[in-house]
Amino acid sequence: MTTSAHAMPHGAELHENGVRFRLWAPGETRVSIEIDGREAVHMARQPDGWHELITIGAHPGSLYRFVVSNGLRVPDPASRFQPQDVHGPSEVIDPAAYDWQDNGWRGRPWPEAVVYEIHVGAFTPEGTFRAAIDKLDHLVRLGVTAVEIMPISDFPGARNWGYDGVMPYAPDSAYGRPEDLKALVDAAHARGISVLLDVVYNHFGPDGNYLPVYAPLFFTDRHKSPWGAGINFDGDASRPVRDFVVHNALYWIEEFHLDGLRLDAVHAIQDDSDRHVLVELAETVRALVTDRPVHLILENEDNRASLLDRDDQGRAALYSAQWNDDVHHVLHTAATGESVAYYEAYVGDTELLGRSLAEGFAFQGQMMPYSGKPRGEASGGLPPSAFVAFSQNHDQIGNRAFGQRLNALASAEAVRAVSAVYLLLPQVPMIFMGEEFGARQPFLFFVDFEGELAEKVRDGRREEFSRFPEFSDPEKRETIPDPVAEETFLASKLRWEEADDAMIGWFTRALGVRREVGQALRSARSGEYRIVAPSAVEVQWPVGEAGWLRLQANLSDVQVEGFGKPAGRVFWREGEDGEGGAFGPWAVRWSQAEA
Repeated sequence: MTTSAHAMPHGAELHENGVRFRLWAPGETRVSIEIDGREAVHMARQPDGWHELITIGAHPGSLYRFVVSNGLRVPDPASRFQPQDVHGPSEVIDPAAYDWQDNGWRGRPWPEAVVYEIHVGAFTPEGTFRAAIDKLDHLVRLGVTAVEIMPISDFPGARNWGYDGVMPYAPDSAYGRPEDLKALVDAAHARGISVLLDVVYNHFGPDGNYLPVYAPLFFTDRHKSPWGAGINFDGDASRPVRDFVVHNALYWIEEFHLDGLRLDAVHAIQDDSDRHVLVELAETVRALVTDRPVHLILENEDNRASLLDRDDQGRAALYSAQWNDDVHHVLHTAATGESVAYYEAYVGDTELLGRSLAEGFAFQGQMMPYSGKPRGEASGGLPPSAFVAFSQNHDQIGNRAFGQRLNALASAEAVRAVSAVYLLLPQVPMIFMGEEFGARQPFLFFVDFEGELAEKVRDGRREEFSRFPEFSDPEKRETIPDPVAEETFLASKLRWEEADDAMIGWFTRALGVRREVGQALRSARSGEYRIVAPSAVEVQWPVGEAGWLRLQANLSDVQVEGFGKPAGRVFWREGEDGEGGAFGPWAVRWSQAEA
């Protein structure tokens, strides 16, 4: 039997003398614990705000809550499972009870990744970890090598995007039990697919977070976030807070055999200490997990290229890659012509198009008009695999009022053109679930809050769009789908029966070609670009000793003259690319010159 467990300094841990319960509650002089409904037992107070009890009166499956001085019964913030949701008791889990079958799994190199983002609840009709297993063979046939799961940490209610989680260690019970998630990872590994998980370390959700009651030092007013007080990563008593996050990363990687993590919105993590918590997390993971590659991915509006630096052997020193919103924005504005909000800085700017495709970031220290401040760091020294490229993801679809996918906003020709660019780009491509079969249904913002909080979210969602001209009319804003309504969630579920086989075939061919030229893509270095015409560029990347990879793309709806010859062998054509240098609307050509 092959088992895995991560030893944590907090929570419920199986012990040779029973179960050890440990809670950091520096705001409490006395904490008790209630186990399986029996009378609460006093926990021993230890230095630095810790409270501990080791007892034979608990076992795997026991339900427990901590009882603080005002009599409030609270779940374990490090709970491994919440069978009765965020306000219910926590369950003692034996992580060694699962018999892993992936003994031969040694991971996959990051540069060969083809990522597929899913929301577990909306990915299948059943919306569970176990049901997702049935779709893995489809992903294998498609050419996917990594699945990225949107956050699953326990959230209130039965449906949520996952960014309102309050129990970072507990897979949400709406999707299944911890062993069901392990079975999904096991099944993915059996098919050669890596599994990445989206984690949130910048805030806790608004419902079910009891930490401020007994651990007020977990948060600080010295830092502000879009969600309220910042997390205390750098003040007095911050060591347990940092450990809570660092151990969470190790927990998912070690106990669940995950191949990597995507860290949400790290620009909102504020830390003025000498060693930023992002640095500590990455260094600790890389020092302790050495038996397979671990992929740490960032979402970071600040475009901090330094977090993506490579060592002298070309390996990621800290973070493997960053979601490249700049590539999304240049492709989206080319396909749709949209110019609202942050899109205004990108629409029609072919310089940004060329730079983001060739060098990674479009903004590398230049002034960002939308934010009114400089953005980014120079990224031309990084390998293309330090960037994740996409034309759609949960944010860019779901943060629209009606959750429209790209194929509802742009012509089929435009969608294929921008897809041919990012799917064959030396950067790591990412597909959003259903994109490969031309899914027509939206992906909407949805939650399952109740009472006053539900009203605030509903009103806030509509108020958010009031600054857009098309929603200046209150009656028009009322047409925005209600994020709290169950039908909003149900409307976002993939309808597999409507899959477009021709579109699946197109994506499968594109990813098959990507595999054929994989060595060139993996060895490509930062490129250079030439503007041919508005929305038309040539980009060239050096490959190996003397080879070249060349992209020629007319991402506009008019014919463009002035393209050069292909680099050598043409391995993909989209639209009409004339030999005389004239490219028709939405024409893309990829070519490769051997060394």
